[in-house]
Amino acid sequence: MQQKPAYPRQWHEINLSQTREKAYFVELLYQLCSLIEEPEKPRGRGRPPAPFADLIFAACLKTYGCISGRRNQTDLDEAFRRGYLSRPVRYNTLFKYLELECLTPYLQQLITESSLVLKSVEVDFALDSSGFGTCQYVRWFDVKHGNRKGEDWHDWIKLHLMTGVKTNIVTSVEVSRRYSNDSPYFKPLVERTARNFQIREVSADKGYDSFSNRAFALVKGGIPYIPFREGEKNKPSYKNKGELWRRMYHLYKYNAEEFNAHYHKRSNAESTFSMIKARFGERLRSKTERAQVNEALCKVLCHNICVVIQSIYELGLEVEFIGGEAICPQNQSI
Repeated sequence: MQQKPAYPRQWHEINLSQTREKAYFVELLYQLCSLIEEPEKPRGRGRPPAPFADLIFAACLKTYGCISGRRNQTDLDEAFRRGYLSRPVRYNTLFKYLELECLTPYLQQLITESSLVLKSVEVDFALDSSGFGTCQYVRWFDVKHGNRKGEDWHDWIKLHLMTGVKTNIVTSVEVSRRYSNDSPYFKPLVERTARNFQIREVSADKGYDSFSNRAFALVKGGIPYIPFREGEKNKPSYKNKGELWRRMYHLYKYNAEEFNAHYHKRSNAESTFSMIKARFGERLRSKTERAQVNEALCKVLCHNICVVIQSIYELGLEVEFIGGEAICPQNQSI
């Protein structure tokens, strides 16, 4: 009987990172939010809009605590007292601003910024997607695997992400509605990751199977490990795809052991989703579509910060976000 491989963990460092996580989390989140360049606000009567840095800090603090907005109010008041917020933020104000579409690109760029401290560590990446329920009665697991007992499913959104296989840091992310295909999101995710990371390998399942996706990964410097669908070689068009396609197919079909040794890294994408859902929940509390998108991105951002904290102890990283490039996706106005 073949012995199951063992993967040793640095339990002393893991224990230290988790027992001290919240203090690190608040400080690193504040440093990230300090990079935000506030958009121009319209002039007019009434109270001036809340700063995006305060709103994102408050939203992520609520997401990290996994509690309702009302119960999170005490933490927001404490954050203001300690200087992490420039002005008091009420829970109902947070709910209102989460519905802003212009908040989404700021969250996406903060996710990218939070991953950059591990650019010297991650060279192999994996892609996948998963669903997050919205006030659901059944789990995403039941929908995915065909458990149709009640047929009373609520809507869900789909999160597409690219993650490093060593630390599970998310380097790029996109959000779509429930039945969106995975393949069209391959190129945007790889493109955004390739701007900041040196890509050596890209692993993904058959949902991303296409010649253009494989060729795009090679252009960005990464070897694609994507399985071919059944009967791919019997298609009339395969002969026109050239020597590159034949080499990739030969590796998959006739060197299965070597291919699977690299493709196995794709399971780290599932591990990333498992980490996010186990720590911050698989259900979204928000009611509107845009607020659900922003809430899902907050979960990913909180996950990234927690991964950075663990890497500080396990890999001996020194992290400092203050002084980085200002985050201003585009000239947005409320």
